[in-house]
Amino acid sequence: MRFIGNILWMVFFGFWTAVVWFALGLLWCITIVGIPCGVQCFKIAGLVLWPFGKEVSSDFGAHPILNLIWMLFGGLELAISYVVGGAICCITIIGIPFGKQCFKLATLSLAPFGARL
Repeated sequence: MRFIGNILWMVFFGFWTAVVWFALGLLWCITIVGIPCGVQCFKIAGLVLWPFGKEVSSDFGAHPILNLIWMLFGGLELAISYVVGGAICCITIIGIPFGKQCFKLATLSLAPFGARL
């Protein structure tokens, strides 16, 4: 079931959101200071492609300065888009697993530093 869910996710959500995460990672890596943020974006892009069957544990207090900078420069917008997408997916019964993945990615996109993938 995870394989089918991942294939459907990749077709409808995963590819485009992974492209966004990858592009965001490239933008962060332009500066030397932003390289840790860019590397984290690349890790999350891999998770976004195949999210079913993977667990994410978040520790929001692990790197508060980096998470605050991230939240101000891109994280809040990504989190809002995942929450809206998850709410739209949860309208139907079939979309509830996809909505749950969107909510998981929303918490990760809000504060990715200190999260374990």
